[in-house]
This record gives sequence, C-alpha cells and structure tokens, in this order.
Amino acid sequence: MVQSLWNQAKAAELQEGLAQLVYRSNIIGTDRSVCNWGGGNTSSKTTVTDFRGRDVEVMYVKGSGSDLATMKAGNFTGLRMEDIRPLFERDEMSDEEMVGYLAHCMIDSKHPRASIETLLHAFLPFKHVDHTHPDSIISLCCADNGKQLAAEIFGDRFVWVPYVRPGFTLSKMIAQGVLSNPKAELVLMEKHGLVTWGETSEEAYAQTIKIITEAEAFIEARVNEEKLFGGVKHEALPAEVRRSIAAAVMPTIRGAVSDAKKMILTFDDANDVLAFVGGASAPELSQVGAACPDHLVHTKVVPLFIDWTPNVDDIEGLQAILKESIAAYKKQYQAYFERNKNEGDVMFEAAPRVILIPGIGMINTGKSWSNSKVSGALYHRAIAVMRGATALGEFVSLSENESYNVEYWPLELYKLSLAPAEAEFSRKVAFITGGAGGIGSETARRLVSEGAHVVLADLNLEGAERVAGEINEKYGEGRAIAVKMDVTSEEAVIGAMNETALAYGGLDIVVNNAGLATSSPFDQTSLKEWNLNMSVLGTGYFLVAREAFKQMKQQAIGGNMVFIGSKNSVYAGKAASAYSAAKALEAHLARCIAAEGGEFGIRVNTILPDAILQGSTIWNGSWRNERAAAYGIEPDQLEEYYRKRTTLLVNIYPCDIAEGVAFFASSKADKTTGCMLTIDGGVPAAFTR
Repeated sequence: MVQSLWNQAKAAELQEGLAQLVYRSNIIGTDRSVCNWGGGNTSSKTTVTDFRGRDVEVMYVKGSGSDLATMKAGNFTGLRMEDIRPLFERDEMSDEEMVGYLAHCMIDSKHPRASIETLLHAFLPFKHVDHTHPDSIISLCCADNGKQLAAEIFGDRFVWVPYVRPGFTLSKMIAQGVLSNPKAELVLMEKHGLVTWGETSEEAYAQTIKIITEAEAFIEARVNEEKLFGGVKHEALPAEVRRSIAAAVMPTIRGAVSDAKKMILTFDDANDVLAFVGGASAPELSQVGAACPDHLVHTKVVPLFIDWTPNVDDIEGLQAILKESIAAYKKQYQAYFERNKNEGDVMFEAAPRVILIPGIGMINTGKSWSNSKVSGALYHRAIAVMRGATALGEFVSLSENESYNVEYWPLELYKLSLAPAEAEFSRKVAFITGGAGGIGSETARRLVSEGAHVVLADLNLEGAERVAGEINEKYGEGRAIAVKMDVTSEEAVIGAMNETALAYGGLDIVVNNAGLATSSPFDQTSLKEWNLNMSVLGTGYFLVAREAFKQMKQQAIGGNMVFIGSKNSVYAGKAASAYSAAKALEAHLARCIAAEGGEFGIRVNTILPDAILQGSTIWNGSWRNERAAAYGIEPDQLEEYYRKRTTLLVNIYPCDIAEGVAFFASSKADKTTGCMLTIDGGVPAAFTR
C-alpha cells in the first residue's frame, strides 16, 4: 500500500515555491507505484521578481525529459501566467503551435522545454497540481467498467475525462470538467492517470496519497489471489534453475533482437513477474495493449509472450521457440507500422522490448543496461495495473492507432532526439580478465568512456569491485560489474560467462589480459614454474577464448577478442623461458582462433607490450627483482633501463595498451584479424618479422 513520505521537519527547512516543489516531486517519484519512471508532472504557482523588478505570477512545471524522483530545480520550467491564461479562450491549438507559444512564455531561456502537459497545470485554478500514474488509479481507468466503479469510490468528487492524447484539447477538457463541478477533488484520465491539487505543496501531496489509498483499498478488497491472471498454469522453476536457463538462452535472444544495432539485455524474475507469466490468462492478457501511454515508448504496445511449457531438459527447444517467436514479432511489428504510419515516419527497431517466459521470468532489451531496466520497471507497473483491472472487470487499453500515435508522437521523438549521439562502443559488452590490474582497469575505463558496458573478471574480486564501483559512480549504474574468476578453472570461466549473459545478454569484446610472470635460468626452471606459466597464460587464455567464442557464435552478431601478449611473444627473453614460451603460445593461439572465427565475424588480434610497471601486480612481486638481477641492475633502476632500450626513449603505461585495445575493438579495425601490434616504444629485438 502507498505510504506518505512527507517529512514535515525537512519540508519546513525549505522555502515555499520551487524548493518545496522539488521536494514534493522527488518523494512522488520515489514510489514507482505512484508515478512511472520519466512520467507524470508537478507544478507550483508563485510570485517572483522579474529582471525589471516587477512582481510576476509564475508557474514552475516539470520540464520535458526529466524524472520526478531525481529532478532538481534546474529541471523545472518557469512560465509567466499572464501570457498563458488567454489560451483558455481558444477552441483548439496544435502541439507544434502550443510548444512554440510556451517557449515565449518562459522566464528564462535556459530552462528546459515545457512539457506537453503544461497547460493541464496552467488551466487549473490551483496553486499546486500533481499529475501521476498510480497503479491503482490506472487499474481503475483501464477497467471496462472503471467510470461506474469510480462513482462507488469517489461519489461526486471526481471528474472523468475520456482518453485524449496529451496536449491543448485534453488540458482544456480537464479544466472545464473541474470548473463545472464545484465538489471535484480529482480528475481520472481514462487509460492514463490522475490529477490532484492543493493550496500548498503539503496539501497537494496529501491529496494525491489520499486518493490513491482510497482506490487501493477498493481494489484489494476485490482481488482473488487464487484466480489472479486466470489462476496458476505454470509454476516458477527453482531460482537457480531459471537463472541457469536464462543465462543459456539470453545470447540467443540478444542475437535475434540485434538487427541494425545491438541490444543490451537484463533478466528479471521478481515474484510479480513469475506470477504473471505463470497465469493461465497471461498469454491473452499481455496482448491487450499498454497499460499507460507513458509505457509505450519503452515497452512497445505489447510484449512477446513465449509459448513454452517450463522444462529443464528442453533448453534447445526453448532457444528454437525464441528465435521463431522473435522473428514473428518483428514481422507483426512491421505490419503494425505499415498500417498506421504517417508521412515521414521512420520505423524503430522491430524487436520486442519485453519478453515473457513461463517458469523463467522476464527479459528486457534496450540500447543500454539502464534503458533495458526502464523497460522492465515499466512492465512491472503494467503487471500491477492488469492485476487491479482484472480484479475490477476486464482490462482494456488504447486502440492500435491511438497506441501508434503515442509511440510515434513527434513530441516523443523530439525527446529521443535530445539523447547524446551513440559512441563507438555503445551497445557493446566487454569482458576483461585481470580487470583489477593496471592494464585491465585502464582498458575498462577507456572502453566505458565510449559507451561500453564492462565485466571485470579477476581473482582479486575486491579490487575488481572497487574499479567497477568507480566506473559506475562516474558513468551510471550498471555500466560495470565485477566477477571472481580463476582463468585456470573451466568451471569458474563458464560461470563468469554465464554471469555476463545474465547481466547484459552476452558479450562483444574479450580482452584476454590476466597474467603472471616468473624468471629463472632455463636449467633452474622447475616443472612447477613451467606448469604455472602454461596454466595461467596458456590454458587460461584458451578457456576464456573458447567460452567467449561459443557465446559469440550463439549470438551470431560477430565479436572480437584482443589478447595481451608480450614483447616476449616474439623475443626470447633471457632467464624467462617458461614465461616467453607461454606468451608465444598466446600469440599463436590468437591467430588460430582468428582463422576459425572469420566466417562468424569474430576477429582476434594481439597486442605485444613491454615492461609496464605502473599499476601492475606482477611488477610489484618477485618479477621486478628477478628481471633486475637478469640485467645486472638494481630493481629501482628498471624503469629507466627499459626506457633507454627503446628507440623512442619512452616508458609504456597501461593507458597506452588500453588505446591499442580500443583500436582493435573498434570499427576502425573491422577488417583486421590475426594481427600483432607492438606497443613497446620500439624494441628492435622484438620487431615482428
């Protein structure tokens, strides 16, 4: 049940007007059962002193493209009410004309573009107005008998407005309905949401919570859990089983939904999702349509519901059904677009944003982890609405053409146009071994800076988590994850690849970087030392590459690998036979994989660095002393020794190797595979030949 989050002490510290509006908006948006991600809007009318020293009545309203939960003062648009009020006398006004007019009403040109629902707030004669999308209210507004039931709940206190796409007409209808009903305390927008108000921010918020609570109580008294979603048809599989199956099929899904552009996937097996996908009526109910116009841009009109009976022994069958079902969904979406398109419309990607699998859960798609999570969050809201609407009557939605006109609404397309251009590694997932170390962490930062999502695999989980945390703090939640992995363990490598599939749907870039180094004269090299080098640098690179190769083939959208070799891959290092031989193995293994990977669009290249001391756990151990002894110098003289032996007289740093990885992983190297690139400052003895 919805609870009031208003903190009187905190609110009292804030000035009335914009500061309290920000506070009210944030607590409204915090509870997603009250307001969708990115949806809803709030306003406050107040008096400010303009640049000429005059007192002017101004309405602050949520600007376009913000989210109530996180928006700040700068996300609101201030508009002069004396300029807006005359619009109420008009009979009609197009979206384009309205947006242009409101731009002239702004008190500051730096404010964000005014929301399409600005006039909804302006036309109502109240100081504080909230427009929200509460689950319980939308359940009522999406029930076929919703208006009649609203009368049972609210008596003559409500105004019912039939569905009209947001804009001038809807705003005027709402205001006229309220003005004609002196007892009105709320507006119910058919298939859309709720409008409430108050004389203070606190009163407006309290009214919002009060109305939602009344609707919730009415619905909950009518919910029959045993008959919910038609009753249970498929029980959820055990948690470990469904996660295992999801990991197995998500690369197949990722390949099938990635047409012109790749998609990032997320997995969700929350209780409400499992209850819905297991319901007998869910296949039909899910295809009725979107529960709210705000959902459409992120979820499409309907999800893809997979017709599959949960069976742990039928993963191959599920993969085949998924491929067929996604292909059919895309054809249906193409037909939907053709039936409804307007001149100049360009079709979005046709693949589903929400995929529902009985017994398993929900898989969401998006151009990024965060976008995929938004699709999932909004479908949780859709499930809650269907739960309530079916408890009250029959769930109804927008018509197909109404849905299309929201999805391809020019003002929604404008919001999308404000998104920054996609970078080189946007929509790509990079798996980096040795992710906590100097080269690994710097490579992760380099790839993420151009849009990548990264998996940092390392035995040092704490170190990898620290790097992932720093990346997420800077670039946003979900851009990096850390996994503990021993490259010499087949089980651990497979497990890490499964975690990657669950986190993002698959992978595109593999950086084989984990390593160690030992130094001994050849006749003093023990079998233990030899096996250690071969195990980590040979077998480890093999296992990671093999499992990645499998996942890339399953996705069928190409991919590439970058091996971090060494100068010693082509140069016989003194007193380092085990290390040098293993590094030579890596370089040739990469070429072998490149030879087989070409037909699948999988590129494999190798970088040959030399003597990277900065941020290296290898050089902080005995290797530094051993190499210094091999050259007859002191350990603290190594860095200068290595610099002087290069033709360019430079030292090599992790960022230099990260640049090499970025090149091989980028579109600039699309036609390069089986290549070795030296990044060593120019060591003549290691020139490739």
